[in-house]
Amino acid sequence: MPPTLASLVQHSSLRLLVRAGEDRLDTPVRWAHVSELADPVPYMEGGELLLTTALTLDAEDPEAMRRYVRRLLGAGVVGLGFAVGVNYDEIPGALLDAARAEHLPLLEVPRRTPFLAISKAVSAAIAADQYRAVTAGFEAQRELTRAALAEGPDAVVARLAAHVDGWAALYDASGSVVAVSPEWAARRAARLTPDVERLRERPAPASAVVGGTDDRVELQSLGTGRRVRGALAVGTAAPLGTAERYAVHSAIALLTLTTERSRSLQAAEQRLGAAVLRMMLAGQPEHARTVAGDVYGGLLDAPFRLLVAEPSGGGEAAEPPLPLLAEALEAAAARAGETVLAVPEGEERLVVLAGDGGAVTAACAGYAEREADEAGVVVGLSAAADPVTAAAAYKQAEQALSVARRRGRALVEHEDLAAGSVLPLLADEAVRAFADGMLRALREHDATGRGDLVASLRAWLSRHGQWDAAAADLGVHRHTLRYRMRRVEEILGRSLDDPDVRMELWLALKTTGEGEQ
Repeated sequence: MPPTLASLVQHSSLRLLVRAGEDRLDTPVRWAHVSELADPVPYMEGGELLLTTALTLDAEDPEAMRRYVRRLLGAGVVGLGFAVGVNYDEIPGALLDAARAEHLPLLEVPRRTPFLAISKAVSAAIAADQYRAVTAGFEAQRELTRAALAEGPDAVVARLAAHVDGWAALYDASGSVVAVSPEWAARRAARLTPDVERLRERPAPASAVVGGTDDRVELQSLGTGRRVRGALAVGTAAPLGTAERYAVHSAIALLTLTTERSRSLQAAEQRLGAAVLRMMLAGQPEHARTVAGDVYGGLLDAPFRLLVAEPSGGGEAAEPPLPLLAEALEAAAARAGETVLAVPEGEERLVVLAGDGGAVTAACAGYAEREADEAGVVVGLSAAADPVTAAAAYKQAEQALSVARRRGRALVEHEDLAAGSVLPLLADEAVRAFADGMLRALREHDATGRGDLVASLRAWLSRHGQWDAAAADLGVHRHTLRYRMRRVEEILGRSLDDPDVRMELWLALKTTGEGEQ
């Protein structure tokens, strides 16, 4: 604790007497300053014990003393030490009354106590307090370091909360709480996610103070590069002291080192994951299992899905979207206790292998929909697969990704492609151009008024080549319809007996809208 007026009064060698302001003796003293000026305020910083003999003061003028005392209080002076036996044998009544009226602590300094002794006592007490703070800070640093090495980030957060006599929380890069202590602070920490997200937008290191006087929270970013890798929140009832500040700075350094170490391990895991994925796509599942070992837990033993993501290219993003997606999915996996394999393929593609029906695939869907309008990502998701069918699953994810781009969707699952009609998949300019080119000669023929070949072709194909039924639909004789189909073959130069030709013509009619009845 820093020195207070009470501790100075209790200092036996100083022999100070309290004459006013007895209720404010617990106020900390930042320094002891001697001044005989009638207005020493310009030379005050606040927190001083002012020492004077009233050499230049009209200490017996009540109005002058009221103004003097009020100026001192306005400047943050915490107490006034008045030396008796120098210019005045006792404290003048005007000064005593003014100090009592304004509740300014007034200490009587006896003649045999030099001001220098008071200054030395204050200086020694401040130095001792700083030494205690530094010693406590180093002890906290040692304890936090031992916790980090032996138990990890959770233990660092717990020890820090105890040191600051408050609470602490650790956030990942997405703003999710990954550790908090004590447990009662979990709800309070979760409410700070928007503040953590705003902190993330600033280059590291960054800090912010949120909350009120009774619940003051300091947020500190973690990370050594431009991007924030996490955040630390420290909640206390009052501003941090020197020892507590040492503990917080130590925790930030340790958690940042842990984060950077985790990034190195993550890079190594990514290289391992890339090798495992290549083996599975090459049809070598057993080799993939051998190389993976226990790194990915049971991920390769249970049904999984392959996810292929690329930037949507919808606008200018502040940061590359694929690393942000990878971080969001890894955070979701950590919160759910799942394992995920995320492998970047250059800067323009991310391949993710995650458990079927788990938190990662759900988080991907939510992230893609949320970010789609802000230069985010477009995602294709395979059906459930295993190491043996991984290559097929990769193709499924690529197909779903292609469809997602054509449809302007943020995410498409392979199951969506197997349901409903294939016709929406043909909504492509190249397909439309092919269809228009295929039917152009028939349309030009019909435009001359020499027949209705397009409508006749549509009716014949819709009736699966049944002459009588198709002729009835058209209201013509079946011989007329036969003649028209021969003209179609002549104009197109292709035989309607070929099932591929019939299929292409039917899809062309449906693509251009001319296949509707």
